[in-house]
Amino acid sequence: MITGELKNKIDGLWDIFAAGGLVNPLDVIEQITYLMFIHDLDDVDIVREKESAMLGLPYQSMFSGEVEVGERKIEGRLLKWSVFRDMDPGKMYTIMQEWVFPFIKNLHGDKDSAYSKYMGDAIFKLPTPLVLSKVVDTLDSIYQLIAEASDKDMRGDVYEYLLSKISQSGRNGQFRTPRHIIQMMVEMMAPTPDETICDPACGTSGFLVAAGDYLKKNHKEEIFFNKEKKNHYMNHMFYGYDMDRTMLRIGAMNMMTHGVDNPYIEYRDSLSDQNPDKGVYSLILANPPFKGSLDADTVSADLLKVCKTKKTELLFLALFLRMLKVGGRCACIVPDGVLFGSSTAHKAIRKEIVENNRLEAVVSMPSGVFKPYAGVSTAILFFTKTGHGGTDNVWFYDMQADGYSLDDKRTPVNDNDIPDIISRFHNLDEETERARTEKSFMVPKTEIVENDYDLSINKYKKTEYAPVEYPSTQEIMAKIHELEMQITAELAELDVLLENEI
Repeated sequence: MITGELKNKIDGLWDIFAAGGLVNPLDVIEQITYLMFIHDLDDVDIVREKESAMLGLPYQSMFSGEVEVGERKIEGRLLKWSVFRDMDPGKMYTIMQEWVFPFIKNLHGDKDSAYSKYMGDAIFKLPTPLVLSKVVDTLDSIYQLIAEASDKDMRGDVYEYLLSKISQSGRNGQFRTPRHIIQMMVEMMAPTPDETICDPACGTSGFLVAAGDYLKKNHKEEIFFNKEKKNHYMNHMFYGYDMDRTMLRIGAMNMMTHGVDNPYIEYRDSLSDQNPDKGVYSLILANPPFKGSLDADTVSADLLKVCKTKKTELLFLALFLRMLKVGGRCACIVPDGVLFGSSTAHKAIRKEIVENNRLEAVVSMPSGVFKPYAGVSTAILFFTKTGHGGTDNVWFYDMQADGYSLDDKRTPVNDNDIPDIISRFHNLDEETERARTEKSFMVPKTEIVENDYDLSINKYKKTEYAPVEYPSTQEIMAKIHELEMQITAELAELDVLLENEI
């Protein structure tokens, strides 16, 4: 969550754009994102240079020597944020408009890459040198605050707060999944260097970024000291699809600045025939939109065979099963209605997952997780595509706290079930003997089948009722008489006081 001084700085940044006449929220977000990317290019270049020096590896900075911008050759260092930010506004504006933007638009050599597709039409829209100077100064102060909060990566939170300012974001379902929930899902899935990872509703690529960071943290040597695996990581591991070009631009830049050279970030309606993927991915991480109903004519026919419905949350589950290769795994967020809905389509998709594949876990989350953008109750499903069943026991966890208050303020609190969820999920053998009164427990498949494939935790969780002893009727009546006598005595004293005043 963005709060306090950082929130005020971002609001101030928005005000600078408004004062300069740039009031379209999408334009403002695009311009801020481009400038953040330009800032990050400088930072990432410095980090990679230091890492290469430590590892004794050669490194060629993108800013070293002369660089070509169009038909001109200019000194590369002039394109660095840390250099041009100290120039006078007029010169900085000229450099940004004539050199820096053309440079980043053509930064990636592969014209078919995601980056080239969504940066190729980037336009510099800041109206005056003064506005640019104020924006650069404010962004520097924002990055300073982010650096001071070094215990967490807050850039995604900045995007989330920016997105909250788009009036249509609520209608489009484009609120960002909280970073700590994404990280929990990634840690539970524990991706490996050979994965092919997809998010069919990727937005700003939050899941893909988190998966990439997990791999760098846990498999760094295995990936980066192996030419084939490094090539796979940089060019063939990450796939994301969305129907919003602004989100795709942000997503592509987000992945690049997190060290992935060429993610496949594509404009695509994942539920339509535009999406031919079948049996392709080994891991899907997603929080698909729950925006109600679609026109059935736009939905891929093979999805409707599995689950005849117009509800996106059910169709996406059918899509995940189709897109996964056999043995592929999925962790996805669904609204609670998916777990217990009584329609034919609801039951059909739950039956498909339980009977024909392997459902491993259901984590029920409290309704405040997505506040202040939405108050919907949600759960996370974890399953593996087998095509021939395999569900035995399903692990349920009743998450009651995620480290933040469950109101609109979402302030940090001490109660946090996430570390416990990750630990228990990776030790399911120890979960078999847990009682149904605990936070987590196992439910056999046969019981789920008997309950029409209901996956809501309340269907199986048992509550312990502690007996409460009440006083006898005689004791209660005696207490009432005692109180009556006390009231009568106090009223009499009040009467005496009033008479003396008269």
